[in-house]
Amino acid sequence: MNAASHEPIASVLVANRGEIAWRVFRACRELGIATIGIFSEADRDAPWLAGADDAFLLGPAPVSQSYLDVERVLEVAQRAGAAAIHPGYGFLSENAEFARAVTDAGITWIGPAAEVITRMGDKLQARAAAAEAGVPVVPGTDQPTSDVDEVREFAEQHGYPIAIKAAFGGGGRGLRVVRADRDLADALEAARRESKAAFGRDEVYVERYLERPRHIEAQVLADAHGTCLFLGERDCSTQRRHQKLIEEAPAAGLDADVRAALGESAVALSRSVDYTGAGTVEFLYEDGEFYFLEMNTRLQVEHPVTELVMGIDLVHWQLRIAGGQPLPWTQDEIAPRGHAIEVRINAERPAQQFAPAAGRITRWDPPSGPGVRLDAGVVPGFDVPTMYDSLLAKLITYGADREHARRVMVRACAEFVVEGVPTTLSFHRLALEHPEFVAGAVSTNSVERDWDLDALPADPTAEPAGAPPQPTRTYTVEVDGHAMRVALFSDHADDADDAITRRRRQRRSSAPAQIGDAALVAPMQGTVIKVAVESDAVVEEGDLILVLEAMKMENHVTAHRAGTVTLRTAAGEVVQQGSVLCTIEPADV
Repeated sequence: MNAASHEPIASVLVANRGEIAWRVFRACRELGIATIGIFSEADRDAPWLAGADDAFLLGPAPVSQSYLDVERVLEVAQRAGAAAIHPGYGFLSENAEFARAVTDAGITWIGPAAEVITRMGDKLQARAAAAEAGVPVVPGTDQPTSDVDEVREFAEQHGYPIAIKAAFGGGGRGLRVVRADRDLADALEAARRESKAAFGRDEVYVERYLERPRHIEAQVLADAHGTCLFLGERDCSTQRRHQKLIEEAPAAGLDADVRAALGESAVALSRSVDYTGAGTVEFLYEDGEFYFLEMNTRLQVEHPVTELVMGIDLVHWQLRIAGGQPLPWTQDEIAPRGHAIEVRINAERPAQQFAPAAGRITRWDPPSGPGVRLDAGVVPGFDVPTMYDSLLAKLITYGADREHARRVMVRACAEFVVEGVPTTLSFHRLALEHPEFVAGAVSTNSVERDWDLDALPADPTAEPAGAPPQPTRTYTVEVDGHAMRVALFSDHADDADDAITRRRRQRRSSAPAQIGDAALVAPMQGTVIKVAVESDAVVEEGDLILVLEAMKMENHVTAHRAGTVTLRTAAGEVVQQGSVLCTIEPADV
């Protein structure tokens, strides 16, 4: 599906970082568009900046907030003479005030109008718009609330479990599932706090929680000339913390009538709000019925699987639509071909409830071969920072059918070698062979509630205790016509090429001090945003001690034993991995 190129946009500033910035830079280069990058102090040496024709430092704002500084981003865009701004995803991509400021400055906004972002970014307005367009919605409140009694009244009417959700956000942030009245107040507080941190607003609303739904989303693409197309659906049900880990297109086992109705609903909603550009309408699907969840008014992380099965470059068409070009297809000409699967390579420890982890990537050997695509934002030697999302790369495979794509992904994940930081690769190797995934029967809570993850390595970057020495060189030699592998071992710890020795030395220097069983240590570097107990409190094993925010995720740190707490930190403090958060001594000591 190729169309004649007509690109009036001369230059694009990409208001983002990492793999999506690199993705947009490449698309612009393919279309002959000049590119401008921006970067924070933490990203000064970032590899993706090599993809931009020019790049500018964002300046003195706190590093964690640099990419959210609307005034500075606009200042850089005007200084650089940017004709357009592409927001990528995350950060300012669904910020209506930013979109409005961009267009008011005479710069083309690559996305829907600010008014559309406002309407669909407010989850309650979006639910109302879906209902008006005839799209089914999950029962829920129609006004934001911070009142525990209002939430309790809804729960009494509809029954537990319920979902408390951020009214102005998505991606699983600001979402809490409540299964009992005793947890309601804490869940409401946590949802509001996380929503405020992630989206700048703490309004929440309540919905009935579906127990075992699939997460199915519809890709739409609309121009400014009245054409709106449904580009197929994706299944994003393999999740943790309500955030996606594996996505695929098309959705396995979806009835043709359901697929058609879902696509018609997505187009109807998009038309009703005058949507333009690439967007995603998300649904929950259970027992043959689908319900509107939200609309993401931007490019999705998982857009590559749609590109592969549809043969349409979504970033190209974002740029073309923003430049006024009409879509050249009718809905009848749109049909998927084959199957694609994407896995997210995050810097996380899957065996420790997917806790985020920062550090330096010492080795990065990605897979290749037929049917393999990698959208990455890192290279060997890159220091993964703590203040941004944990996503490092997206590995995508394509096959003639789902099983073909799955087998290519199994092979690709086996080839992929990352050292220096733990990643989700160990989880993906397990998930791709799990009977539920093989059967295409994963629900949004399968991973956390149903799957046995005990086989995952506790620390993917560590060597097993008592492991034999590793060779520093291997060679292939021929003996009597047969190839044989020969391993050599070196005693020279200072050998510049002895990467294994270097890694062992780095691990020894970074290991936390051994200070006894009483210490509860930080599982990662992060900021303490809530302390749930006081010194001298008596706790049971598993009780919440504090909440640690790292890489844009809240992590609950719980007591590792029963006893009396002595705090060593406070809310607002930044702690390093392995530092002591508190000690817990047995109550009878």
